[in-house]
Amino acid sequence: MKTNREIPEKNNFELSVSDKITLLRLARKTLEEKIRYGKIFVPDTSGFSKNLKTDCGAFVSLHISGKLRGCIGRITGDIPLYRMIQEMAVSSAIHDPRFNSVQPDELTNIDMELSVLSPLKKISELSEIQLGKHGILITKEHHSGVFLPQVATETNWNLDEFLGHCSRDKAGLDWFGWKTADIFIFTADVFGEKQIFI
Repeated sequence: MKTNREIPEKNNFELSVSDKITLLRLARKTLEEKIRYGKIFVPDTSGFSKNLKTDCGAFVSLHISGKLRGCIGRITGDIPLYRMIQEMAVSSAIHDPRFNSVQPDELTNIDMELSVLSPLKKISELSEIQLGKHGILITKEHHSGVFLPQVATETNWNLDEFLGHCSRDKAGLDWFGWKTADIFIFTADVFGEKQIFI
């Protein structure tokens, strides 16, 4: 069955620097339009690369002075990447339940970071998890929790801590709930306004 969208291939999907700059500018413009004017920004996609029109999971993280201000995303994608980034940029600013909605006077102080995710891979051995490289998704019945790859680096957790915190704090299971759950790994292409001149 054919669709108008591209399906990502595990070994054939890599964002160029130009793609990353386009996504960061798009995320910023989308956020500005929504927070300042309550408008939905509709981009001209005629010059967008094939990668930006590929269905992908992605997260958008907002920081102010190095502290998290909002982060929301989806592990898998059923819409083109550029639209996923737009939706997650808005959601991270106004729908993250941990924070109040971003206000217009905060926008100039916000740094945006994007995480574009690879397809999920179910693991059979914990040795398949490489801390700092892989994010994890833990699922059991109606419970699920996810950590992006950079969480392990930022916290300096070991593998037991990485799994335990995800199981307890994200999936709502107990600390060792991951032992009887399904565990998936993924990689993320992580980039932000601080790292890329836009």
